[in-house]
Amino acid sequence: MTQLILTPNIPAADDFYAELLSTHEGLSTEESHKLNARLVLILANHIGDREALSAALRAATLKKED
Repeated sequence: MTQLILTPNIPAADDFYAELLSTHEGLSTEESHKLNARLVLILANHIGDREALSAALRAATLKKED
């Protein structure tokens, strides 16, 4: 099984988070959701490891915070 990295692993994570938020500025809720969906699909394609993607889906489902 693919082992996901679930601990912080992004250099300059605060800068990336700020960039992510600024990408959403001025968008409607629907546009923001569509942007997130495109981003997920682009990153999933980049990863390309089906086992890792399934593990990420499971991890995200277990970590619902809403």
